[in-house]
Amino acid sequence: MRFIVSVSLIVAGLIHLPPLVGVFGQRQLESAYDVEVAEANLLVLLRHRAVLLGLVGSVLIAAAFVPSLQSSALALGLASAGTFLWLTWSTPGTNAHLSKVFAADVVALVCLLIGLGAHLVLHYRG
Repeated sequence: MRFIVSVSLIVAGLIHLPPLVGVFGQRQLESAYDVEVAEANLLVLLRHRAVLLGLVGSVLIAAAFVPSLQSSALALGLASAGTFLWLTWSTPGTNAHLSKVFAADVVALVCLLIGLGAHLVLHYRG
């Protein structure tokens, strides 16, 4: 069971890390999301998003090796993937690039749910 929890956290963490390249600038963000970042405020917000996703990914991966972080990391990952999926699903007109991000977050969410199930079995079985 511990292996399942760790693998699920690593996979979800690796899914959260690629957007981190957006911190390097406008060109990387526009390429990653197929959007035009024509305004400085939007650039700052998207770069900050990149940093936050990098932090989430790092915490998920670290928690794979530090059991005391796993409950919090699972909650963080589920909140991150879940809210992105809900926001994307509830917003009409998203582009094909965002659909790929949506699919990756579905994989992350499934992994985290499996990890949560294994985590609960480890900690609450009698």
